[in-house]
Amino acid sequence: MEPQLLHDVADGVATVVVHHPAKRNAMTAAMWRSLPPLLEDLAADPDVRVLVLTGAGETFCAGADISTLREAPEKAQHLSVLAEEALAAFPKPTLAAIRGYCVGGGAQLAAACDLRFAEEGALFGVTPAKLGLVYPASSTRRLVSLVGPATAKYLLFSGELIDTGRALRTGLVDEVLPEGRLAERVAEFTRVLVSRSQLTQAAAKEFADGRTDREEHWREQARGSDDAAEGVAAFLERRAPRFSWTVRQAAVR
Repeated sequence: MEPQLLHDVADGVATVVVHHPAKRNAMTAAMWRSLPPLLEDLAADPDVRVLVLTGAGETFCAGADISTLREAPEKAQHLSVLAEEALAAFPKPTLAAIRGYCVGGGAQLAAACDLRFAEEGALFGVTPAKLGLVYPASSTRRLVSLVGPATAKYLLFSGELIDTGRALRTGLVDEVLPEGRLAERVAEFTRVLVSRSQLTQAAAKEFADGRTDREEHWREQARGSDDAAEGVAAFLERRAPRFSWTVRQAAVR
């Protein structure tokens, strides 16, 4: 099978799989290019409430395919930034499910997700210093926002790999699971996310990501939504809520 991004949608969860096992799921130029339009389609799909990004087999993503950097490193970096920004801008919750190597462009993609769950034994690294590349400013800021300036500098200056223990302590990952438990935990947690209010999630995502110009927009969305009334009624009636607001509604208002 050619290097590519695979995807499927089931029970409200879109799963995107980085598939290039011959090179530890390294991203080719074609794969970087294909991610933004794929995300656009999934964002518009009313059946998608959560997105999971993972890698084929036992590796998340070992970065960019180095052969793509030989002739035009700036072009390759530009493609990776476009993909990263498209992932960060995805309007629904995103979760990176990480096994094995999460390095270079793989770490860039993982950092662009809202949450990161990793299996014990995964390794993380940000490696431009090994290649003489300038890490993109937007990617650097995103990394700093996750782990703080000291850990970001450690990763960027050295290119050294860190294990799941340090990744958890520094905030690079949110949960570490024993070997064999990652898929089960991701499925369990995404079921929780699918059951919650998309209105709450969409507004919280923008506010947490630093948007300061959309408070009135979200007040209007809340006033036009039945989610709060439904949530209170469900709580009082001791039943699961049936939230009706969707990201698609916000786009057409």
